[in-house]
Amino acid sequence: MPGERPDLDDYFMEIARVVAKRSTCLRQNVGAVIVKDKRILSTGYNGAPMGLPHCLDIGCLREQLNVPSGERHELCRAVHAEQNAIIQAAYHGVSIKDATLYTTHQPCIMCAKMIINAGIAKVVYGTRYADNRGLEFLKEASIEVVFHGHEED
Repeated sequence: MPGERPDLDDYFMEIARVVAKRSTCLRQNVGAVIVKDKRILSTGYNGAPMGLPHCLDIGCLREQLNVPSGERHELCRAVHAEQNAIIQAAYHGVSIKDATLYTTHQPCIMCAKMIINAGIAKVVYGTRYADNRGLEFLKEASIEVVFHGHEED
């Protein structure tokens, strides 16, 4: 046999990593995939809003100001991957209630609030994030949270 068949979490996390390759952020490439009943409903990566210049083209204000990860989100021109996946589902009229969100990085608090209000039931993430408030919100909202990465990430 040419290799082992990945389980569903491995499969969808690998797809999220491929989605992240479309990111236009200079600091972190993040990808997200929203899945329900083993079917992909929506994807998103971090980048500038539609029609606006990308950070790749004009630079990053947070980087220029040396802002640490997890701080001063309002300075960032990018929409986060999780947000873009939720927005794309809404834009195309796709219900994501009770779905699972796979994301390459632990959701920040802003994304966690959107995940909660979108009715997502489960979050599977890879890389840990400097600020744990997002995880705390998700757990407080009884959303299942699964770390699916490496401890050294």
